Amino acid sequence: MPANTNIVHRMHKGAIFPLFYLPPIEFFSQMKAHKEQIVIEAYEHFPKQTYRNRAIIHSPQGKLDLIVPVIKGSKVHTKVKDVKISYDFNWQRLHWLSIQTSYRRSAYFEFYEDAFARFYEDKWDFLFDYNLELLQLISKSLKLDLPHTFSNSYEESYDDRNDYRKSIHPKMPSSRPFKEYFQVFDDRNGFLPNLSVVDLLFNQGPQSAAFL
Repeated sequence: MPANTNIVHRMHKGAIFPLFYLPPIEFFSQMKAHKEQIVIEAYEHFPKQTYRNRAIIHSPQGKLDLIVPVIKGSKVHTKVKDVKISYDFNWQRLHWLSIQTSYRRSAYFEFYEDAFARFYEDKWDFLFDYNLELLQLISKSLKLDLPHTFSNSYEESYDDRNDYRKSIHPKMPSSRPFKEYFQVFDDRNGFLPNLSVVDLLFNQGPQSAAFL
């Protein structure tokens, strides 16, 4: 976590978000709505089967889950900022090949390719740091100014801010409507809403923010 991170106190208004791997579109729509006061959760216990270490992209066969493996033991009572990435198998190569297969034909993949490639070549020790740098890259690519602070302790619930730590979840369909856009394989799979925001970015490029 950056040393100059501002400490957050409960008196502040705004919204608290988890850090996700290649977050879904809904995540950025909500961040955009709360851009004046975004708090990122750093002290929750790492929950299983969430977007914190998985993303969903549009493959030729339909939805495809990309899961970042974590070191055994990280799933139980480990603060999310302390969860370490496992490199027991080459998941980075698998993810990057899947992304290339899914988006090579998209209109803007080549424009962003080099910026994303390093996340599948270099290694990060901690999932939190990895997701944070991806968040910064995606925000820049979307041309969104999303200043944020970090929690300095865990709170079960908040009365003074919107809480998105559990509501944005791969097993919970979003209740918000999604504006349709062209997807590479929509001729065979139809439009798939609320995928990883990279699906939107690679297909719509500079126009992506208009769909949030």
